[in-house]
Amino acid sequence: MASQIDITDDDLRFEEEVLREPYKLKGWLRYIDHKRASNSGGRSVTVLFERALKRLPGSYKLWKQYLEHRLSLVHTKNVVLSSEDYRRVNLCFERALLLLHKMPRIWIMYAGLMTRQPDVSAARRVFDRALRALPVTQHHRVWPAYLRFARRVGGIVAERVYARYVQMWPDRAEEFIAWCVAQGRWAEASRRLIVEIDSGRSGSAWRRLAQIMRAQPEAVAELRVEDILRDGIARGRGAGELWTALAAHFVARGLVEQARDIYEEAVVKVDSVKDFAMVFDAYAAFEEADVAAALESEAERVAKGNADDLLMDLKLLRLERLMDRRPFLASDVVLRQNPHSVAAWVKRVALWREKNEEPRIVETFEDAVLRVVPAKASGGSVAELWLAYAEYFGASDRVKEYRDVMDRAVAAPLGSKEELADLYVAYAESELKRGNIEYTRRILTRATAHTAKSLRVWALLIDLEEGAGSVAATRAAYDRVLELRIATPQTIVDYAQFLEDHSFFEDSFRVFERGISVFGYPVAIDLWNVYLARFVKRYAGEKLERTRDLFEQALGGCPAAYAQSIFLAYGRVEEEYGLARRALRVYERATQGVARENKLEMFRYYAAKTAELLGLPATRAVYERGIAELGDKDAVALVLDYAKTECRLAEIDRARALYKYAAPMGVDMWAVWHEFEVQHGNEDTFKEMLRVKRSVQAKFNTDPKVLAALEVEKQAQRALALAAAANIDDSAPGPANPDALAIDDDDL
Repeated sequence: MASQIDITDDDLRFEEEVLREPYKLKGWLRYIDHKRASNSGGRSVTVLFERALKRLPGSYKLWKQYLEHRLSLVHTKNVVLSSEDYRRVNLCFERALLLLHKMPRIWIMYAGLMTRQPDVSAARRVFDRALRALPVTQHHRVWPAYLRFARRVGGIVAERVYARYVQMWPDRAEEFIAWCVAQGRWAEASRRLIVEIDSGRSGSAWRRLAQIMRAQPEAVAELRVEDILRDGIARGRGAGELWTALAAHFVARGLVEQARDIYEEAVVKVDSVKDFAMVFDAYAAFEEADVAAALESEAERVAKGNADDLLMDLKLLRLERLMDRRPFLASDVVLRQNPHSVAAWVKRVALWREKNEEPRIVETFEDAVLRVVPAKASGGSVAELWLAYAEYFGASDRVKEYRDVMDRAVAAPLGSKEELADLYVAYAESELKRGNIEYTRRILTRATAHTAKSLRVWALLIDLEEGAGSVAATRAAYDRVLELRIATPQTIVDYAQFLEDHSFFEDSFRVFERGISVFGYPVAIDLWNVYLARFVKRYAGEKLERTRDLFEQALGGCPAAYAQSIFLAYGRVEEEYGLARRALRVYERATQGVARENKLEMFRYYAAKTAELLGLPATRAVYERGIAELGDKDAVALVLDYAKTECRLAEIDRARALYKYAAPMGVDMWAVWHEFEVQHGNEDTFKEMLRVKRSVQAKFNTDPKVLAALEVEKQAQRALALAAAANIDDSAPGPANPDALAIDDDDL
């Protein structure tokens, strides 16, 4: 074998190595790499590979490099002119596969080589052998190349290859279907889509199948199109597209009447607006095409003198009626989708009212009230449906029909008691507009029995009795509302006002007391305010002791948060009808009885009233008590008021003492004190204010950083003062200002 290649001096060491260790792979690979690098030619490398494989026939690495080497030798050669060279490489692959048939890479290389050669069957057999030889877990490495080959070849070969591929990988049927569609193989694409539908793997399969059957009816004629599409319709998958595809199938076969029957069936069976729109548009286009074809045919017959106007009129009438039916057909769809939609039924009635067909209107209302289940009603209530039905007759003043419907309505099942109350109220108001007072009273009396706790019904009955009934009947209605415990605070006020208007003053007061006991606080406070105001207005100072008892009752259980208005009203009564000192005692109690956030306001009011009734000096006790009881912030506000009062009394020292007392409370009051000293102070008092201010600031600024910053600032100010003194001109000083205040550096 060594005599078949040229061995140079550089080759000797490699030759000796492989002769010495012929079963060592590394030695052969180094020898082969050396021959490649020395550009010894492809034949020398090939012979060397053959020698190595005789010693190591089962080496995958050696075979792979050898096969890649053989492929590189024919890579640039024409497959037809160099068919013998390709044949030898094929045989080389066959030799390798005798031992390495489980190696997918070698099969892929071999298959790639075969796809470059003109023998399609041979290439297909190589791919098939690879799939048989390799385990299933390795097939995914072969299939991409096999499919590329199949797509390039096309025809029956591609179809069979894809069929096997889908059999192995059923979840990848979309690739096969896409290829069939691209190649125009509509029948096969349809069959595959049917398989996908049966398997449930593809959610869009029905839609795509319908598109194919609608667009290519001739190509899928061999399939049982009607059975397939009806099965899809029964399953509820894309019904609009399936119906139109089925109709198109009959149109393609020339069965026009059958297609029309399909469209008619579809528009009354689809249960979604989207599907209906698709089917109706297709149906309208179908009829328009039929009319257009009839017009062309009619034109030809007219030219021949054999016109048929009756047929043409029939087709035009059919198209016109179809367009007129559209709103009603759409309404049918909505009601099939949700038969409990009140809004849909009302819209359906409106369509018939536009046509002015009373039998249809009444029939629709009857269907609606029978089919709508109250618990499932949407877009409105069953009561609204009954009211619309009754109002249809009421609008034309057909009282008997109106009453019949309303009597049925209040006896029919409804969603809630509130709906029943709505019906009774509407029924009563309608009769009231007609002036049927007694009939209205009977309706409301029946309503109060059926809807005992509906305040709307009772309110209407009360209004009726107040306007057209007796005082006794009205009082009985109000009392019944109170017994049922459905009264509101406004009901209490209205009842009391009614009694007062009819001079039943004591009864009106008792109504307030009943309301207060029922509602409690905080509602009771509003009732007390109205009650007390009306009592005072009625008796003024005639029953002062009873008035005081009422105020005491009001304050007895009243929470502090709501007591202020009662205290103020109580005090005003004492001022106007009682004694001034009793009024002041009420205000004093108020300072203790109101909420914390209202105490400052109450002390100020108390002080103002004390000044008004007893004079300014008497307010000192009020202020001192308030300052002692309030928190710092409110106390400072009261101190400032107290200081202003002392100023009005010309007690300047007392006012200054108050400012000094309030200073440590931590509230900013320095601007007020400063203004006070400017008006009433002197140099000493001003310095004292500054001293107090510094001590307070030092008290509240306890942070070491803040104290250090203050000290630095103070030293800087002193330094600036000394520098300014050093630069003063020696010229004679100007005249002194006798009113100027001398402030030391420490006062800054």
